[in-house]
Amino acid sequence: MTIHHHLTTFFGLPVVELEDDKDPADPAAVAWRIDMEDFEASAEEFEAAFEQMMKRSGPAGPTALIVGEWGSAYDTHFPFDLLIRNAERLGGLRALFVGEMSSEQCEISWINQSDVTPFLRAFPALESFWVRGAQGLELQPLRHEGLRELVIQSGGLPATIVRAVGACDFPRLTHLELWLGVDNYGGDARADDLAPILSGRAFPALSHLSLCNAEIAEELAAAVAAAPVVARLGRLDLSLGVLGDAGAESLLAGQPLTHLTTLDLHHHFMSEEMAQRLVDELPGVTVDVSERQDESRWGRYTVVAE
Repeated sequence: MTIHHHLTTFFGLPVVELEDDKDPADPAAVAWRIDMEDFEASAEEFEAAFEQMMKRSGPAGPTALIVGEWGSAYDTHFPFDLLIRNAERLGGLRALFVGEMSSEQCEISWINQSDVTPFLRAFPALESFWVRGAQGLELQPLRHEGLRELVIQSGGLPATIVRAVGACDFPRLTHLELWLGVDNYGGDARADDLAPILSGRAFPALSHLSLCNAEIAEELAAAVAAAPVVARLGRLDLSLGVLGDAGAESLLAGQPLTHLTTLDLHHHFMSEEMAQRLVDELPGVTVDVSERQDESRWGRYTVVAE
């Protein structure tokens, strides 16, 4: 299963496609989206689209920016250097999503990325950073005082990235979402690689933790059941993966979860009885056990993988 849709809102703002002819009433109150129709678009063509967006988005540039296809994303990493060179012109940028492509444009595990550390250092006021695709993705531990939301979507997230995230100093981060994926596409992280996050030592403001799309969902559930960070979360998300009865049993046998507002487990392989037991034993918590899957034919699978 893969991704077939684009966001219609981002950073709380409606998305406006650059190709739309009509300018919004307030160009700073929308999320601008650049998506090259030509999958083989050159760097010069993408830069021309970027300049067009800058002209239309106001004197401080966009508040939020989404980039889909930038040209040969299956073979060429996103040009973060273009944004870094224009950092002064992008003074209003607060949110960025790089690689928001459907599977028809580029399969998630084919999307090329690079070292995102220089970009984060160049934009200290950034609040939300989303990236899709982990091929070539790199991150060096750093301190960023503005970041509140970090989302990394992948078909397989390397353990090196998971450990680098946990080693970062993001004092204001409230929302962390990692799509761990499958080992066949580079997702070799284990629960131990998440130790700084699960222990609560990292990210003191964290209130929303998503460990999604994981073939190690059962292992994660067992780790989460005893993880100190859970006590301060409002939302816990283990969705899109292969969670079954054993993982659910771990959650119920572990620390209390009744303080949560939401426990998201949608797309799972639990029995109907176990799914209902979770709902019944966590009164007052919104427990999402929708999209129950049948493993008898295809086995267990994550939502996003080729």
